[in-house]
Amino acid sequence: MFHVKLPGHDAMARQADEHLVSAEVKLPKREVERPLRQVARRLAMALAVLVSTAFIVFADSEGYTDNHDDTLTLLDSFYYATVTLSTTGYGDIVPASDSARLTNIFVITPLRVLFLIILVGTTLEVLTERTREEFRLNRWRSQLREHTVVVGFGTKGRSAIQTLCATGLKKEQIVVVDPSAKVVQAATADGFVGVIGDATRSDVLLRAEAQKARQVVIATQRDDTAVLVTLTARQLNRGAKIVAAVREEENAPLLRQSGADAVITSASAAGRLLGLSVLSPSAGTVMEDLIQQGSGLDLVERPVIKAEVGRTPREVEELVVSVVRGHRLLGYDDPAIGKLQLTDRLITIVRATPGPTGVPDLRPLPED
Repeated sequence: MFHVKLPGHDAMARQADEHLVSAEVKLPKREVERPLRQVARRLAMALAVLVSTAFIVFADSEGYTDNHDDTLTLLDSFYYATVTLSTTGYGDIVPASDSARLTNIFVITPLRVLFLIILVGTTLEVLTERTREEFRLNRWRSQLREHTVVVGFGTKGRSAIQTLCATGLKKEQIVVVDPSAKVVQAATADGFVGVIGDATRSDVLLRAEAQKARQVVIATQRDDTAVLVTLTARQLNRGAKIVAAVREEENAPLLRQSGADAVITSASAAGRLLGLSVLSPSAGTVMEDLIQQGSGLDLVERPVIKAEVGRTPREVEELVVSVVRGHRLLGYDDPAIGKLQLTDRLITIVRATPGPTGVPDLRPLPED
């Protein structure tokens, strides 16, 4: 494990109590038993072992010698069980007969070991948990491929993840990177893998396996941080799709030059939606529904099927908004489209119907 000294100008590091942050991977926590219940359970087990040992000794009381008196009472049996299981061994009560000694060898000694294991159960559980977590982490690293890295788990990051999950992406395929341990803890509580650290550093993104990621979503609080993260992510992974969000539109070209495939201007987008809602509240509602995946109407990008090759966008059963041809985005009425090709991709509007698994079932809208 290593520690990273976060730069003071980075907005992702603006946490008063986090001047030193570990680039550490946090897997989703499994549901564990409450500490008080664990302690109570261990005490009950230890008491059961003690009582069992005392009655075993008392059952063969004639085989023991007590230096204090010649009789071994039930209280003496409990006393002997206590000093024996705790390995104190004062020697005032000793097994004298062969049966008592055999009982100590084959019964009392295993019970003593069990009693000690229960007493140090917390330490053993910590060691076991560390081993288990290390095994889970190694297995996660070996199996992770084509996943999505989300940098920043604020409002934008959460909304992006919600949309990705609504389209069918599994939580196991999402890795959250954030410098705040509390934020990463919230992400792991939601079932996502989290990495604590500054995403502008390559070693942190390597912990998130960004070099094997299919796409990277950058939702930081400041535009300069987004630029640095984009540069780092593109250096590690030349083929990943990088989508970044910026506050100011003037910074969007810088993000594209840094390697982002798509840049969303959050302030301008919100302003346009506000203006549209002022002119037409209904139109604003429809637009908000379109960008909220999994309910009402959805925008979906899909490849052209063989049956659609040679047709125009208007002849497709679904409502086609745009056509992606190579690196060009063409409007549905652009004369350059002509006939659809097999290598084209369509951006269509469909009705999102939740399926039985909770993942939206995207079905085409009926023809007018």
